[in-house]
Amino acid sequence: MNEELLNLLQAVAAGKLSADVALRKLKHFDFEPLGEFAKLDHHRSLRTGLPEVVFGLGKTSEQVVEIMRSLQAKSSRQYPVVIATRISPQVYSEIKPQLPGLNYVFSAQICYLGEPRNQPGTVTLIAAGTADLPVAEEAAITAELCGFTVKRLWDVGVAGIHRLLAHRYLIEDAEVIIAIAGMEGALPSVVGGLADCPVIAVPTSVGYGASFQGLAPLLGMLNSCAAGIGVVNIDNGFGAAILAAQILRLAHKER
Repeated sequence: MNEELLNLLQAVAAGKLSADVALRKLKHFDFEPLGEFAKLDHHRSLRTGLPEVVFGLGKTSEQVVEIMRSLQAKSSRQYPVVIATRISPQVYSEIKPQLPGLNYVFSAQICYLGEPRNQPGTVTLIAAGTADLPVAEEAAITAELCGFTVKRLWDVGVAGIHRLLAHRYLIEDAEVIIAIAGMEGALPSVVGGLADCPVIAVPTSVGYGASFQGLAPLLGMLNSCAAGIGVVNIDNGFGAAILAAQILRLAHKER
């Protein structure tokens, strides 16, 4: 979006584009209304560094199609991928015929158009158990579609902590870590005590009755005795990946 705006202003300054044409192009540059149901934030990447992503849960198939088409039409060279999260297999089957080139990752329930542009930096993802993988894969695929390299380490929860310690080199080499756990949510505390990089904790709704659909691990992570841990909401793999992307983006910008 930065590049698109700069090219537009340079074309006007060089006399290659009239002010009226430029005004029409800028009409929906910041946001674009779609019927009565959406106002697409095309300006988001200019403000925050990362483009808008479609949250599919609760939207109709027709709404998802319209939003993805509009975002694709305004996608930039820097961020050429249009992402929709929380897309069920049924919704994917309904929208696929209407969106040529649509890809779907079942494990993460994410669909996307386009291919990511590589960004410097690596996100290391560590999940406590196999039951946490839907949230972990949502984080992993989101980070990959943002252009970052992803390292995965699954099923290394504290019930068998030797599994985690056997891969301690991954923690020592990490630039940013996303630690995902349900039950009592102890994994991020352990990882936070071993890592010299930011750790993003993701509580999941996995667990028996007293885990209260993820409230117990959420509170455990918020009360972690390991310093330097940030916590996102229950099952929010997407939010954790975006936070990791922002950390890496700014870190490499400073370098």
